[in-house]
Amino acid sequence: MYKVPIELIKRALEEDGAYADITTLSTVPEQQWAQARMLARHAGVIVGVTIAAETFRQLDTRIGVEILVPEGASVQAGESLLLLSGPARGILSAERVALNFMGRLSGIATLTSRCVHAIEGTQARILDTRKTTPGLRALEKMAVQLGGGQNHRFGLNDGVLIKDNHIKAAGGIAQAVSAAQKMAPHLLKIEIECETLAEVQQALEAQADVVLLDNMDTEMMSRAVSLIRQRAPRVLIEASGNIGSSQERLVAVAATGVDFISLGALTHSAPNFDISLEFA
Repeated sequence: MYKVPIELIKRALEEDGAYADITTLSTVPEQQWAQARMLARHAGVIVGVTIAAETFRQLDTRIGVEILVPEGASVQAGESLLLLSGPARGILSAERVALNFMGRLSGIATLTSRCVHAIEGTQARILDTRKTTPGLRALEKMAVQLGGGQNHRFGLNDGVLIKDNHIKAAGGIAQAVSAAQKMAPHLLKIEIECETLAEVQQALEAQADVVLLDNMDTEMMSRAVSLIRQRAPRVLIEASGNIGSSQERLVAVAATGVDFISLGALTHSAPNFDISLEFA
């Protein structure tokens, strides 16, 4: 499914002081063996079980891990996710880092899944953004995919997305698109951010490939979609900007006929998925 980030796991364990866990070292005998399980506290989509398993192994290779659910699995409250057996000290000292990885990624996947289900039956697709945790982008975007969403650009070198400050620096929409068309590879789409109907018209005249409707209310968005479909039916349309993840808002935006809805909230505001570890 993905490459397990060994170095990231090691850094996280070091950050947490897991190799010198004074509480566990002072209270748990070295020879103490234990069995434990990780379980979901509520329903959702689980991501990060492989990372959690490797977290325990990195701390102590003697810890045995049985993964009970695949990445991207939908689970119910109380469902077991991992079984652990081995030195009690190692299990306890790696617990928080493993839970942090799984809670963060499962929270993103669960929120993404809810957004995707909210607009089922429409042509719109849910996208993420670059509003990710520094250093965790690959994992967080993977969680979006496993939740049923799709990835926007991974980085600034993946596509041309001309925003308001690019337009100002270039001297206008026409100038910005023209300059991008001259430099960008012919297979790369050029997207431009528009906040008004006048800007949409300018983007169409400049022959942009994708129009991003930014911070528009539903009425203006509907008018913009109609304009684009009439003037340039092949142009793709993305909605973004303070849309949020409420079902009512997502349904209203999807009903305008846009092709994509990009949500920074998937990665910057996803609630943590509650997972616990319990000794037998």
